[in-house]
Amino acid sequence: MTTTPQSVRAVVENGLCIGCGLCEALAPDRWTMTMTREGRLRPAPRGPEAPDADVAILAACPGVVAEAEARGTRHDSVWGSYTHMGEAWAGDPDTRFRAATGGVLTALGVHLLHSEQAQFILHCAADPKAPMRSSWVMSDTSEQVIQRAGSRYGPTNTLAGLEAALARGEPFAIIAKPCDAGAVRARAKSDPRLDQLLVAVLVMVCGGASDLGKSQALLDEYGVHEDELSVFRYRGYGNPGLTRVETKDGRAFEKTYLDLWADEAGWRIQSRCKICPDAIGEAADIAAADIWPGGAPVGEDAGFNGVITRSPAGQALFESAVAAGDLVQGRDHTPRDYDDFQPHQVSKKRSLAARLRGLSGAGQPVYHHKGLRIDELDAKDAAQEAGTCERARIGKFCEPMPEADE
Repeated sequence: MTTTPQSVRAVVENGLCIGCGLCEALAPDRWTMTMTREGRLRPAPRGPEAPDADVAILAACPGVVAEAEARGTRHDSVWGSYTHMGEAWAGDPDTRFRAATGGVLTALGVHLLHSEQAQFILHCAADPKAPMRSSWVMSDTSEQVIQRAGSRYGPTNTLAGLEAALARGEPFAIIAKPCDAGAVRARAKSDPRLDQLLVAVLVMVCGGASDLGKSQALLDEYGVHEDELSVFRYRGYGNPGLTRVETKDGRAFEKTYLDLWADEAGWRIQSRCKICPDAIGEAADIAAADIWPGGAPVGEDAGFNGVITRSPAGQALFESAVAAGDLVQGRDHTPRDYDDFQPHQVSKKRSLAARLRGLSGAGQPVYHHKGLRIDELDAKDAAQEAGTCERARIGKFCEPMPEADE
């Protein structure tokens, strides 16, 4: 029988945590986000655990629940509910160059501030004291949004800042991962402040969050210690841009996107990502995507994003940004274009039901899901089911619960 986790500890220990930070936001007296020895952000208990006190956390945790509502005017069995699919890029050439891909999420954040639809943006950025790592930030100006542009391939805890954002009592937007968007939508069911203050949730179509070990392996290759870093830029300054490492004593190292990510076996993707029910941003207002034919870049280009508007608010925001010149709209897309641009998302959607059955067959809990067509898209892949079950039985999905001082 399929069961869901009944405690924060069960979420972590069964590999269902993605380190979003919601635990710390809702119960900072009980949970603190901690980087584990495995290079993952996980909630660590500050004292004796009390699952009954964590009901609000579990009601929105991405390791417990994953839901999306149809809010668009069109529907596709793989890509879900949407109103518009198309190509776009930042209207400002510098933003387009500096940000990941075409700078759409950065440009939307800037537009929300310029138009005063939002007073600040909750997102993540490189930690200035440890630039290989990421930390949540609230950007009040367009200059801050642009300065903090760029994808962060690794652990991010953006939702640890959710309560601080709500406490300001001002309209704001969130730029985060698709799983974070799902958590925010679930949280909104019990916190009316989100409907009052949150004007947009913007996400990237996500290939999965790697643990920090992926980044550490790059430093090891160059013989660089983390405390020597001044810059660790994963993408940007072109599309897809080079991964660039700079040290305080003036050394610099670069690696192409394909050199870093071509070997999927070395991605070090976290367990929750391997069973992600919504990597395509169905709970968001707008999702931005890489749009490389065949699913991989063939070289550098000027920067082009795919844009999927998921809600009336997302469609209105997109049109407003285009009208203001903060975004440039290119050609339209169809869902079948996205099948080509993001083939791994299609295969993940079709294999997900089998993977979840495999986990359940091994006696592990899984999240509750609704509105994501997991059963409808079930490819009945016996090999995926058996393989997932076997990996679960030998402990591949299990994680130790961290201690607060870890």
